[in-house]
Amino acid sequence: MAGLATPPARGGPLVFQPLRRRHCAECRGGPLALLVVEGGAPRCLDCADLGHLVFLPRGDTALTRRSREESALSAVVVRFNRRKGRYERQGVLVEEAGLARAEERCLADAEARRRRRVRDARRRAVEDVRFAEAFAAEVRRLFPGCPDERAAAIASHASVRGSGRVGRSAAGRALSERAVVSAVVAAVRHVDTPYDALLMSGVTRHEARRRIAGDVEAVLRGWRGAGVGVRREETAS
Repeated sequence: MAGLATPPARGGPLVFQPLRRRHCAECRGGPLALLVVEGGAPRCLDCADLGHLVFLPRGDTALTRRSREESALSAVVVRFNRRKGRYERQGVLVEEAGLARAEERCLADAEARRRRRVRDARRRAVEDVRFAEAFAAEVRRLFPGCPDERAAAIASHASVRGSGRVGRSAAGRALSERAVVSAVVAAVRHVDTPYDALLMSGVTRHEARRRIAGDVEAVLRGWRGAGVGVRREETAS
C-alpha cells in the first residue's frame, strides 16, 4: 500500500492489509491489521462502519461468492505485493450471518454431491458386473472348453475399471474377438505356463513369450475344442 495509493474499487468498499504500521486518522487506534483509505488517510474498520464484518480468506471460490451474495454489505481485502508491483486479493469481509447462510448452502451442495457420487458408484458397479458377465460369456463362446470359473476370473481381471487392461479398451468394451482372445492369452500365459518365473530369472519378455508360446497354444486349443488351432501370433504377441 505504497503511499496509501488507492487502486480502483469494484463491487463495494476496498480494505487494505498494510505493509507498514498504520494508525487510524480518526480514533488514533492501531497499529491496524486492516484499514480503509478515506481522503488519503487511513481509517480503522470501526470508524469506516465496517467493524461488524468478518474476514473470509481467499481459497474457497463458491463460499466467497455465496457469502457476498448473502451479505448486504461486503468488502474486498487486498495487500500490495512489492515484488510484483501490484495489489493482490487476500479475501473478503462479509456479514457473519451471510457467511453462516453461505456455509449452509455449500454444505447442502456438498451433501448433494456426496449422494450423487454414491448413486454414480452404484450405477458403475452394476454396469461393471454386467460387463464382466458379458465378457465371460464371450470367453466361453470362443473357448467352449474353458472352465466357467476361469472364464469369470479372466473377465473380472480384464475388465477392472481404470486398469488400462484390454477389457477396458474400446475394443474390449465392444467385446471384439481380438480383445477377448488377447485377454484369454494373457491369463493363460501367467497362470498356466512358467512365464512369470522366466521373467524373474532374467529372461527378456520377448524371449519368455517365445519359449512358452507352445504351452499357451496347447491350452487354447484344448479350450477351443478338438481340431481347432490357434494362430501362432496370438500366443507370441
